[in-house]
Amino acid sequence: MTLEGLSHFGAARGVAASRTFVAVNASDGSPLPGVFHAASLPEVEQAARLAGEALADYSRRSGSERGALLRAIAARLEANAAVITARAGLESALAPARLEGELGRTCFQLRLYAAAAESGLAAGVRIDHGDPARKPLPKPDLRAMQVPLGPVAVFGASNFPLAFSVAGGDTASALAAGCPVVVKAHPAHPGTSEIVGKLIREAVAERGLPEGVFSLLFDDGHEVGAALVTNPRIKAVGFTGSLAGGRALMDLAARRADPIPVYAEMGSVNPIFLLGGALADQAETLATGLHASVTNGVGQFCTKPGLVFVEAGEGAERLIAKLAALIEGTAAGTMLTAGMRSSYLRGVAGITGVAGVERRAAVAETAGRAGAALFVTDVATFRAHPELAHEVFGPTTLIVRCSSVAEMAAAAMGLEGQLTATLHARPDELAARRNLVDTLVGKAGRVLFGGFPTGVEVAHAMVHGGPWPASSDGRSTSVGTMALQRFLRPVCYQNFPDAALPSELREENPLGLARLVDGRWQAAKSD
Repeated sequence: MTLEGLSHFGAARGVAASRTFVAVNASDGSPLPGVFHAASLPEVEQAARLAGEALADYSRRSGSERGALLRAIAARLEANAAVITARAGLESALAPARLEGELGRTCFQLRLYAAAAESGLAAGVRIDHGDPARKPLPKPDLRAMQVPLGPVAVFGASNFPLAFSVAGGDTASALAAGCPVVVKAHPAHPGTSEIVGKLIREAVAERGLPEGVFSLLFDDGHEVGAALVTNPRIKAVGFTGSLAGGRALMDLAARRADPIPVYAEMGSVNPIFLLGGALADQAETLATGLHASVTNGVGQFCTKPGLVFVEAGEGAERLIAKLAALIEGTAAGTMLTAGMRSSYLRGVAGITGVAGVERRAAVAETAGRAGAALFVTDVATFRAHPELAHEVFGPTTLIVRCSSVAEMAAAAMGLEGQLTATLHARPDELAARRNLVDTLVGKAGRVLFGGFPTGVEVAHAMVHGGPWPASSDGRSTSVGTMALQRFLRPVCYQNFPDAALPSELREENPLGLARLVDGRWQAAKSD
């Protein structure tokens, strides 16, 4: 597939711009083939206008039609898997197996959201029949459902060039919800973004949908993104990235004449709590699992555990010794971008400079690669230095020794919102420490008993979000079918003639959806 380096506004291509940039080989810093042209502000306006014009048609399409689009996108991605993963590997330095798995996850997610659209799961239909004879006042006939918010601006993520980027979860959930999408490609992988964007455009055309259902914009700065978020036709934003980036988008959206929601997933330190019984039983096994979780993908996961609280004792020391040995034996790895590596090194240097923090293990930086590191401290030092609770994006973690579970729970109470929190304990310890569990539930969107948090299953019940600053809205998730709810809003039809109602709300239920009728769930009609 030839790379043109031009933005796409529906079926049209952008024009060559004076401001250009190139993709960089993440492994050696050399320029990759292809020159990419930053979208102009008129082109941003064109993309938003087309999306706005497409809304009236696309929002009325049935769940089956939306699902067919998502399935067509997945099929095209699979048919072009080799070219997609080859380019993504150059732009990200991610291993082929990782990218193949990520592409598979992306296609599975597209099909899961397609099924949610087809089944009516996202429609959320509720019907309360009227009663004109009710005294003292007649009861109105009320029928509610979720309707699309409008065009959504999606920002590609740096650490997931497929699953959280052009055809990733935000795009898939917005399209499943009935919202046109304008994607701002991440400048770290523009070639991958263009290939995937072209395949989505082909699927849109194949299904006979309005061209404005999908557009793709390039830029290696902030101008295009800012113009997109402030465009009055854009009604919501999906973002995965840094706290600074998410907050900047939130501020832009809040200053609009009509403020819009920004659904930003901004990462966290994903604390792990290891109680004495679990440490006594399996310290070495826990160290091995923790090492794999911290160093997986050179630590470039938003669910990497960057903070570990241990109940002090012989088991904790065995874990620390084992983990230090594993860290020392870990080869330095290439990070996604030179900027990420620089940020990681600054973060490690900041922790190293804190009095009372011991660097127990570290791998030397070599030839532009980032080495893993392990730090250990006590609760008093941790409390005295709030910066130790900040995320360091890369292969490092900090262990905090606690003299008791009560001290551990107090430390947990002081944490900010998190994507995940993990607890390892014997069953009897867990039963006796309900207060710690309740604290973690109040702090995180996903609470794990056992295991490690770096795998985010794409499923109906998954929550990938959490209280601020893990995400901009702790009531939402960017993974799982609940993600569609971000781009929908409820509307109630009162006393409408049946023939004038949307198909989802009509009395005979022509679409066969599951619906809440007079307070009782009615199952979906089988074929």
